[in-house]
Amino acid sequence: MFLDFLLLLWQHPCISALEISRRMEANRGQNGIQLLLAAEQEAQHIVNAARIEKMARLKQAKEEADKEIAEFRAQMEAEFQRKLAESSGDSGANVKRLEQETEAKIGHLKKEAARISHDVVQMLLKFPMMLYRCF
Repeated sequence: MFLDFLLLLWQHPCISALEISRRMEANRGQNGIQLLLAAEQEAQHIVNAARIEKMARLKQAKEEADKEIAEFRAQMEAEFQRKLAESSGDSGANVKRLEQETEAKIGHLKKEAARISHDVVQMLLKFPMMLYRCF
């Protein structure tokens, strides 16, 4: 009987001595099937509690992930809007810059044309003579 008391105390360290005594009395009058059914029911409660806790953790993790996604999306949208404003916000300045670049390129082409125009004219004048000699 004392060993049964110690065994119950070891299996359930938070149980009171009165509860142990009550369980020992109940064990004497009941058969082993009742003990197994009670143990199965207690195990089912433990499994259910663990399942509920797991679902709560998963729900919390999903909410945190959704929050992080929303923050990231807002950050990317703000960066996109900033870049969009930088590139097209002052279209007058872009037009002016493009006009200046175009004028500079036209000026460069005119200078090059003036530099080599004499050589081109000479080459064109020689070409008919070369063709005339070939025939």
